[in-house]
Amino acid sequence: MPTTTSARPRALSDAQINQFVQDGFVRLDDAFPRRLADEGRAVLWRDTGCDPYDSRTWTRPVVRLGYYGQEPFRQAVNTPVLHAAFDQLVGRGRWLPRGDLGSFPVRFPHADDPGDTGWHVDLSFPGPSDDPNERNDFSSWRVNVTSRGRALLMLFLFSDIREADAPTRIRVGSHLDMARLLRPAGEAGMSHLMLKDVSADHPEALATGEAGTVYLCHPFLIHAAQPHRGSSPRFMAQPPLHPAEPFQLERKDGDYSPVELAIRRALHDG
Repeated sequence: MPTTTSARPRALSDAQINQFVQDGFVRLDDAFPRRLADEGRAVLWRDTGCDPYDSRTWTRPVVRLGYYGQEPFRQAVNTPVLHAAFDQLVGRGRWLPRGDLGSFPVRFPHADDPGDTGWHVDLSFPGPSDDPNERNDFSSWRVNVTSRGRALLMLFLFSDIREADAPTRIRVGSHLDMARLLRPAGEAGMSHLMLKDVSADHPEALATGEAGTVYLCHPFLIHAAQPHRGSSPRFMAQPPLHPAEPFQLERKDGDYSPVELAIRRALHDG
């Protein structure tokens, strides 16, 4: 398999890279120190307006918090092991460093439906309209077969997450189906995708793990939230890794990244 990272340390084994191409994701344990997760979680708890020691204050199933670029978050997304993994999956020089971890949907144990548990892929660029209202309406954003604007989907666990703690659900291998679905739309891409039945026969994985775990996912991976049925609130960020240059599905030198290889495999085999 071609790689662009021979000059740097490897964070992922060949088996893990093959798993990423086939399944659409790889789990990286201890991707950032638990200390940073603890420090970041303290900031997040403050901003929820809830008391971590009094569950009576946990009155909503999900609290959405804005962008976080304080030091614990900036350090968490910029560890050497993550940078090495980005090099291996996206290509050295082909991704942009992040200075923040974006937003946090904090999920609480709650009987009510959070109302956001549909199967989806994360959209990555606005449509062609010049209307600023439409361009700012993220529900109308698009995704295309070359994943314009998004190199990876990343799941950063800032708390220990077990099966009952609302882990993100993942349809294993669904990124390949998405590539085939997007192919006819070309560079214009698609929006308002209804993905309930896409890859419905694929096995489901749960993004569980200890604080400091990161799931690095293909941008086409179909995933979903779920209600929290555990006892401890779930803290997780879901930021994109942005590309420094567009993905290319035809390279004269054959130096394809694993993200590109997965798309090519889907289109050539489908």
